[in-house]
Amino acid sequence: MALPLCDPLQAVSVIPEYALKSLLGREAPLTSEAKDAAKRCWQQLRAENAPFRIVTKHGLTSAPADCFDALLLAQAMGEWQTIRLVVGNTMGLNSEPYFQVGDLLLLTRIVALVEDGKLIADGDPWEMSSRVRLSDGSGSAAV
Repeated sequence: MALPLCDPLQAVSVIPEYALKSLLGREAPLTSEAKDAAKRCWQQLRAENAPFRIVTKHGLTSAPADCFDALLLAQAMGEWQTIRLVVGNTMGLNSEPYFQVGDLLLLTRIVALVEDGKLIADGDPWEMSSRVRLSDGSGSAAV
């Protein structure tokens, strides 16, 4: 008896073996309409040439480089905390239904937020063990 898959899963590696087995023999070719729609979507995404492509309920969508900045800033506080904590919390909040971004990219955005004066770094912002906090509004750079 095949058990149906429930909600979308983030990666094949986390799908239980029984669920993967239940998919065998259920393959179906794409219709020409579905192929054409996918091709048009991909051509549009390539033409937009955005820094990111994120998954939404409507499929892949182009996104600007700063699309995760608000999430990072929401995890940062007035108190010092390690960059790894800010990045990890941001990844956890932005993982449903799929992981949208990895830690290295979020680290790059942390550095950009420090350079923009929105965050203050205690140490090298390229190191996950360094600490950051929200800027006091003075536009301070890394300390």
